[in-house]
Amino acid sequence: MATLQTELFREVLDLKEKDRAKLAGLLIESLDMKVEEGVEAAWISEVERRLEELEKGQVKAIPWEEVQKRLLEKLNARNDDPVSS
Repeated sequence: MATLQTELFREVLDLKEKDRAKLAGLLIESLDMKVEEGVEAAWISEVERRLEELEKGQVKAIPWEEVQKRLLEKLNARNDDPVSS
């Protein structure tokens, strides 16, 4: 049987992209995490590095549909493994 998280994830995937993005933002905000000094600058640097790799053809992007498929497979595998629950 799927866990509540897996069921919610599947339901959320049916939402429009705009609604999923809003929900994701609200969930992240709910964590109320404090950001360590320098983290934002490090992420900006990382994003710029990855974008450059994409533009130069050094890496290949994975379509969102494939990412979703892989995530669901991992979630399902995790739910089938009683040790990781």
